[in-house]
Amino acid sequence: MKEKETDPRIRALTGEVAEGKASRYIEEMIDTALGFGRDRATIAELKLMNRALREMRTAARVFARYNHTRKVAVFGSARTKPTQPEYAQALAFGKKIVESGYMLITGGGDGIMGAAQAGAGAEKSFGLNIRLPFEQGANPTIHGDPKLIDFNYFFTRKLNFAKETSAFALFPGGFGTHDEGFEILTLMQTGKMPIVPIVMVDRPNGHYWETWRRFITNDLLANGLVSETDFHLIYFTYDVDDAVRHISDFYRNFHSYRWVREKMVIRIKRALTEEAIADLNKRFDGILTSGSIDQTAALEEESDDRHLHHMPRIVLVPQKRDFGTHRLLLDAINEAACMPERP
Repeated sequence: MKEKETDPRIRALTGEVAEGKASRYIEEMIDTALGFGRDRATIAELKLMNRALREMRTAARVFARYNHTRKVAVFGSARTKPTQPEYAQALAFGKKIVESGYMLITGGGDGIMGAAQAGAGAEKSFGLNIRLPFEQGANPTIHGDPKLIDFNYFFTRKLNFAKETSAFALFPGGFGTHDEGFEILTLMQTGKMPIVPIVMVDRPNGHYWETWRRFITNDLLANGLVSETDFHLIYFTYDVDDAVRHISDFYRNFHSYRWVREKMVIRIKRALTEEAIADLNKRFDGILTSGSIDQTAALEEESDDRHLHHMPRIVLVPQKRDFGTHRLLLDAINEAACMPERP
């Protein structure tokens, strides 16, 4: 198909602010915006699109300074009281996750969010606040901080949680907590976002997430509505230290991955031994659609990720329907033997 020719006026305007691939995408965005005019979009539609794009731009500008620091999101009730054990857990989690080298993201509200934010401190945290007619004012820790971002739309807010977060910790909460948790699970289950840890944290001897797990098992799994391997995407714990350890262990050797057409290209910090690669092929041959699991250098197609060019790669062509097993593969890579470090 012949590529649509860009209006030279758009190209000239874009050339003042960007070049290369960035220029091309901005040209497309401008052309799409003009398309709303050609389509005679309603004022309500234009307001929605305009505001959503502005919210995305504001958030991207705030996060840009911290792109190379991993962030952990905390979801949980805004109504949890400081006297409740879940509040103390969230406070401790915020403190310990920051001590482990991460930054923290919450919805910016009180309760679980406020506790985690207080534990992390304003310097190491972000608040993605949603404008509501009730309940959702910013908590004292993040109030007035430049890393507090206000959203009018839930969908732009949730998109930023998914885009910026390297792990999720869910504490007991209401409809919003379940909405956020199920959306993240759905995105991972369908391959629409990278696999990252999802940790369900409950108070010692609590039954909140255990009740939820029974519902998932007895009503969804038993009726064939989810797969057993989907459970590999979730981790349950009653202990804050265990939650932090689970997240840190996920990034012990694994760094990130991307798709290059049908290839899953996994970046790791240290190369694996030949025996470890052979073991991965033996254990995970069932997810391959062709070829084998190989250890390589960066692929030519990854030229836009120059800052990761030095990392070894694990490359495979897997099926794209069982992402719970993909999570097991990432765990196996973290547990695999590595080549000795060079002196």
